[in-house]
Amino acid sequence: MPELNLLWLQSGGCGGCTMSLLNAEQPALMDRLTDAGIHLLWHPSLSEASGGEALDIIRACAEGRKRLDILCLEGSVMTGPSGTGRFHMLSGTGKPMMAWVEALATRAAHVLAVGTCAAYGGITSAGITGPSVGATGLQFHGEHPGGLLPSSFRAGAGLPVVNVAGCPTHPGWVLDTLLAISLGRLTESDLDALHRPRFFADHLVHHGCPRNEYYEFKASAEKAGDLGCMMENMGCKGTQAHADCNTRLWNGSGSCLRGGYPCISCTEPRFEEPGHPFTETPKVAGIPIGLPSDMPKAWFVALATLSKSASPKRVRENATSEHVVVTPAVKKTRLK
Repeated sequence: MPELNLLWLQSGGCGGCTMSLLNAEQPALMDRLTDAGIHLLWHPSLSEASGGEALDIIRACAEGRKRLDILCLEGSVMTGPSGTGRFHMLSGTGKPMMAWVEALATRAAHVLAVGTCAAYGGITSAGITGPSVGATGLQFHGEHPGGLLPSSFRAGAGLPVVNVAGCPTHPGWVLDTLLAISLGRLTESDLDALHRPRFFADHLVHHGCPRNEYYEFKASAEKAGDLGCMMENMGCKGTQAHADCNTRLWNGSGSCLRGGYPCISCTEPRFEEPGHPFTETPKVAGIPIGLPSDMPKAWFVALATLSKSASPKRVRENATSEHVVVTPAVKKTRLK
C-alpha cells in the first residue's frame, strides 16, 4: 500500500496548533506519521524545503502532478479585501492563499481544517478586524455551513472538510484523525453535525473534570484560584463543550480546568465572542444562562438548591479556598 501524501499549509492564525502538535507523545509526531504510512510532503515549520522548493511541491499538488491524499489547513482563510484574498498572498506566486487552498482542495482525497480558526473562523474572525480581513473557515463560517468552500463540497474520498477543532487542537485529535484516514476508517457518520470527529466531539469537557465533586454539591469558586466549581461564577462551559480534554489529558497530565482556568468551549463555533468576559458567568435572576446541555432549567434549579443544602462542610469551605483547608474525615469503609 503506497504512503499517503500530506501537505500542511498555514493561513490566518498564530501557529498554535502546530506548537500543540509538536507535543505529541507515545509515540512522537514523526513516529506516528511513519507508523500510519503518511509522508509529510511539506509543512512551513517542520520541513527543510523553502522558497522555490516549497512552491514546486505546492504547484505539483495543485496541478495534479503529485498525488495529494491529505490537505491540512491551519488558520482561517483570509478572503479580504472584498473577496479578493489579497490580504494574504502566497509569496512568490502572485496569487492569494485563498486561491491555492481552493485549487488544492479539489485535488485532495481528504481535507482537514486543523484548529477552530480553519474550521469556523476562530479568533482571527473576531472583533472589528475579522470581517474586514474576511476571515472564515474552510467549510463553515461560524456555525453556518459554507466558508471558503460551499456546504456541498466533498473531497476526493467523499468526505466534507473534517474539522479538527480546538484552540489549539489537541495533538491526539489530529493524529487519531490521520490514523483513521490511513486505515480507511473515517466515514461521514464518524463526524458530528459540525464535521468534528466524534471520537472526541461526542464527549464533554465535564467528563473527568477534577472539580466534579464541587459541581455535584454546587459548591462554587468565587475568584480565580479557588478550588470550587467554576460554572456558577467563573464562566466555565465544561458541561456544554464538546471535547475529551479531561479524559485525554494534555501533555499527559493537564487541562485548562486542572490548571485553574475555566473551559471557554474552544472547539465550538463563535467561542471567541461569547458576549461577556471569558471568566464571568452571565446570569438572569441569579441563574446562569449556560446550563448543562442536556438539562431543563427548572430541573437544574431544583437540583442546585438541594445540592447546596446538602453540601458537606469540607466541600463548602474548600470551594472558596486556594488549597484544601478541610481534609476528608477518616472513617471505616467496611460494609456492615
